[in-house]
Amino acid sequence: MNRKLILRLLGAILAIEAIAMVPSLLISLYFQDGDSLVLGLCALGMLILGLLLWYVMKSPQGTHLRLREGFIVVALGWLVLSLGGALPFFFSGRYPRFEDAFFESVSGFTTTGATVLTEFEGFPRGIMFWRATTHWVGGMGVLVLTLALLPRLTGRTSHLVKAESPGPSLSKLVPHTGTTAKLLYLIYMALTGMEFLALLLCGLSPYDAAMHALSNAGTGGFSNYGSSVAAFQNPAAEAVITAFMFMFGVNFALYYRFLIAGPKDKIRSFFRDEEFRWYFGATVSFMVLLTLLNLSFYQGNWVSSFRYSAFEIASVFSTTGFATTNFNEWSVASQMLIFLAMWLGASAGSTAGGIKFIRILLLSKVARRSVRATGQPKKVQVIRLDGKAVDENMLNQIAIFAIVYITLVIAGGFLLSLEGKFSAMDNLSAALTCVSNVGPAFGALASDFAGYGIWGKLLCSFLMLAGRLELFPMLILFTKHAWTK
Repeated sequence: MNRKLILRLLGAILAIEAIAMVPSLLISLYFQDGDSLVLGLCALGMLILGLLLWYVMKSPQGTHLRLREGFIVVALGWLVLSLGGALPFFFSGRYPRFEDAFFESVSGFTTTGATVLTEFEGFPRGIMFWRATTHWVGGMGVLVLTLALLPRLTGRTSHLVKAESPGPSLSKLVPHTGTTAKLLYLIYMALTGMEFLALLLCGLSPYDAAMHALSNAGTGGFSNYGSSVAAFQNPAAEAVITAFMFMFGVNFALYYRFLIAGPKDKIRSFFRDEEFRWYFGATVSFMVLLTLLNLSFYQGNWVSSFRYSAFEIASVFSTTGFATTNFNEWSVASQMLIFLAMWLGASAGSTAGGIKFIRILLLSKVARRSVRATGQPKKVQVIRLDGKAVDENMLNQIAIFAIVYITLVIAGGFLLSLEGKFSAMDNLSAALTCVSNVGPAFGALASDFAGYGIWGKLLCSFLMLAGRLELFPMLILFTKHAWTK
């Protein structure tokens, strides 16, 4: 195993994280909120350590990256990223316990959006902006950014992107992985900028617009207000955020196809994709159904019912976690619909969490094939996606993923219940929202996770990391094979 190459890449991650902290430092200096020294020292320390690792750990084995090393880099990289991101939280004194700071950092980078904060008033703007920045950095993936900036790696570098990007397959936009990473980040930045400008036009301040654009882009959901987007009481801003939550749940490869398609084929480039049709259809269907279920709660007001229901469905499907209302006050049927949506997620290749619609789509086709096989056992039935045959090995991997995913949620809910602080449903919803990287849970955990002890917070942190990295990169760290030569 090329350990020096792994350490070099971890150094690159630390250096990139330090640079990403600079905007928060500048905002802290501008508003003079008192935390600029902490942010500056943390950024400087990580930059020095990162550059030392990058320049000192030159491997005699070169820059050739193998599959196992790629998965280890992804898992260790996200742990290092989360530890580094926790430093400003902890040393600022705003998070008195390190496990709280680590939980907040993991929740930020995994774009989960769960928090241990109970008070938002008077919180320093620089630290708040760093919270939102962790969403933006984690949304597309720090290893994708590393490949975009350091395309000199050789070997199967696409495994870095595969292990870090949500979904069962990697859609390479161009033959070179580094160029693909650059294109993905350019699209990502363009969409973030578009939302920022749209929120400014809706009347939000530049700071609030930037905060919520960064959080939304990463489908994370950190806000600088305790009541989240509801604090604005701005229907136009809610509509913009709803639209962009849906947009950031779309496979980014489709935006590239949209840009290169002819004028007549731009919209068709989306609807030719089978997963997008499912994602779009499910979003619209759930919005309509939830609107109907909530109609009595809003005294027959169709506009209010659709306004809050559509926002919540877009938030949960995209696993963003923004809120304009407390869905725990809705009917049991409405809450069950939200609970179901937490499992699904959005599209592969997006910044969203969850199982992903492409997996749900293919699993449903496998189920239909199994039913048909009972009547026609000798008939060969090939499963197709977008008209192309799907490899049976991929179908097996998706089935295994679904089993591990469900097992992890149930086991996580059980282990969280050992603290004995919350109900079974609260703990199960906490495990689900962590693995799916959604953010809000049910019951007593609807607003924050501060009630958990050190065991619960560390377990939730592991579940968030496992969910963001599609389970296996984190789980492989606990195998003997990962560390043997």
